[in-house]
Amino acid sequence: MQPSEIKQLIEAGITDAEAFVTGDGGKYEATVVSPAFEGLTMLKEHQLVYATVNAQIASGELHALTIKAYTPKEWEEKSQNAQ
Repeated sequence: MQPSEIKQLIEAGITDAEAFVTGDGGKYEATVVSPAFEGLTMLKEHQLVYATVNAQIASGELHALTIKAYTPKEWEEKSQNAQ
């Protein structure tokens, strides 16, 4: 599985999501930004992302996915702090 395929699955499954996916060999990291995360706990955010790739995890095509989830406001603040 390629990072671009995971990106497409996440962005198709979460409203207004923007995903940045890196990794290979079945182990990937995804940073996902979406207003859909507003008011959710970290657990609920991760469940929302995992739901978009559940079939690939169940089939073994995707072995591990590390998730960092942000609302657009959180992402903007993180980006500004990184400068």
